[in-house]
Amino acid sequence: MSLEKISQQLEENSDKKLPPVELWDPPYCGEIDLQIKGDGSWYYNGTVFKRLSLVKLFASVLKKEDEDYYLVTPVEKVKIQVDDVPFVLTQWDWQDEDKAEMRVSTNLDDKFMLNAEHPVTLGDDGSLYVIVRRNLLAKVHRNVYYQWIDIAKEEKTEHGTEMVFYSAGQRICLGLID
Repeated sequence: MSLEKISQQLEENSDKKLPPVELWDPPYCGEIDLQIKGDGSWYYNGTVFKRLSLVKLFASVLKKEDEDYYLVTPVEKVKIQVDDVPFVLTQWDWQDEDKAEMRVSTNLDDKFMLNAEHPVTLGDDGSLYVIVRRNLLAKVHRNVYYQWIDIAKEEKTEHGTEMVFYSAGQRICLGLID
């Protein structure tokens, strides 16, 4: 299985909405030398992808099973390497500040509201992650984290004092401060 063959299959079946990869269970066809680094950059055979449109195309068919990541088409599934998680949350704004609805976006222009469908979780190392789609995560970029700290309020809980803010009725905890 080559990257060119996957790309050709995807471009032939491309239609602006995300394909239903969760419904596809094609045969496993091996691994390819494709890596998503911790900063969200994509590499093939050690060379960084320069075409964002191609990265977005491949990201649209990214699937996580257990701890492994795959590019999936209706007829083939190939394993790739992901250093941490496939996306990075890079921007945010208040969609409706009165209703406290925060819209966020990733390095690949996935846009969504922080809500029950897209919760924020705290990793073991203190990093923040957000579910983008299916079971695929984005790591919250450090700049976004610091901006969120500026808007967060201290809240005393049974665990200690936490820095929190709210979006779409969801409590977003950025961590403990004591």
